[in-house]
Amino acid sequence: METEQFNSYLETATTMVIEYAPKVVMAIIILFIGIRIINKLVSIAIKTMQRNGLGADLAPFLGSIAGIGLKILLMFTVAGVLGIDVAAFVGVLAAASFAVGLALQGSLSNFAAGILIILFKPYKVGDWIKIPDEFFGQVESIQIFNTILVTPGKKTLIVPNGEVISGVVTNFSDKGHIRLELTLMLGYEESFPKIKKVIHDALQDVNGILHDPEPEIGIESFDTHNVVIAVRPYVSPDAYWEGTFAVHERIKSALSAAGIKMAYSEGVELGPIGE
Repeated sequence: METEQFNSYLETATTMVIEYAPKVVMAIIILFIGIRIINKLVSIAIKTMQRNGLGADLAPFLGSIAGIGLKILLMFTVAGVLGIDVAAFVGVLAAASFAVGLALQGSLSNFAAGILIILFKPYKVGDWIKIPDEFFGQVESIQIFNTILVTPGKKTLIVPNGEVISGVVTNFSDKGHIRLELTLMLGYEESFPKIKKVIHDALQDVNGILHDPEPEIGIESFDTHNVVIAVRPYVSPDAYWEGTFAVHERIKSALSAAGIKMAYSEGVELGPIGE
């Protein structure tokens, strides 16, 4: 009896393998080849959209949406090859999508935020921005759920789009130039007109410093031991750090050549006040 039952199970299993194995193999082949074709088509579509002037930020976004849609269609095709009732499969997929949607409300808000970013363009690929929580970097890509930033230290920041639009976004590239916020501590006995001329002349020799708008130089405040001099030259956003280092180096050299002394906060010393 047991032998007959075993033979029955074996016969059933053999029949199922013979019937379904080709379908499973075909489904795997279709899935593997389909994903490769979809990725290739999406890549070609993105490049075509960029060549037609659609924009480096909008093209990847639309490409990602198209890729997801094509992969969903591919899943329906695979289900049909396996003999699954597509209508029932759609019903199950709809129910699963509803459940997943409730579980991923944050992700859906990031998706909606991504659409708003694409439509209203508070920034674009290549811009230097600072967004809430002090995230600062250059926009590498705007994706469906996230914005990818690259920091000056070459770190990659993956910021959810929902966080981007929930606060203030500072775009350093929108106007085409950015002002450096530099300060110097100089003694009270030094002549400010002399210092201003030395700094102004020094800035003329720094590569990358813009002269429209003109650099701003003035007394920012009076400290207990020194005068705080504000130096505000303008540079292109991409030259922010190079400009900062170059200006500091050139001003230090110019002040040294002019014999101007820096102020130190060690101890308290009374002295004359210059012009």
